[in-house]
Order: sequence, then C-alpha cells, then structure tokens
Amino acid sequence: MGPVVLSQLATGLSVLAGAVIVKSVMDQKPMAGPFTRCPTCNGTGRVTCLCSRWSDGDVGCSTCSGSGRMACSSCGGSGTGRPLPAKIAIRPPSRPS
Repeated sequence: MGPVVLSQLATGLSVLAGAVIVKSVMDQKPMAGPFTRCPTCNGTGRVTCLCSRWSDGDVGCSTCSGSGRMACSSCGGSGTGRPLPAKIAIRPPSRPS
C-alpha cells in the first residue's frame, strides 16, 4: 500500500471513531435538554395544516405556505415540551386581633 492509501484509510477510521463517540454521547444526553419530545408532533415541530382537511383536496394556505404542514400548537414549533408559566401567590397568615 502506498502512502496515499494509508492516509485515506487513517482518515476514514478517524471519522468512523468520531461518529461512534458522538453517537454514544447523544444516547446519554439528548440535545432536547430537560424537555421531552412533544407528543403531538413527535418532536418535529410541525403538524398537518387545517387547510389539508378541506373537502376540495387542495392543500395550501398562508399558514403553511403551501406545504400542508403548520407549526405545532402544543410546542410552538420547537418540537419539545415547554413549561407552562404559573404564578403562585402566597399570603402571609393573618394574625388574630
């Protein structure tokens, strides 16, 4: 084998090793962070647009720009669950007069 072939072989093996390392890290810590996949869109961030439900068979409106898919209303198009904002008011206990 010539030096060019050995160099290409070494490059290919290092790319393969890098892919294995990245996959093992991704299996342990998904990029979604602390939020899980949205169950409505299954993490894609897109759902079937309402215009595709029309009886005339046409697909396309300003919401989906003709793609037939619109942003998921459950996750806002992020594909992950999102926390609900909540406000908790705590009043101090009243003192007897």
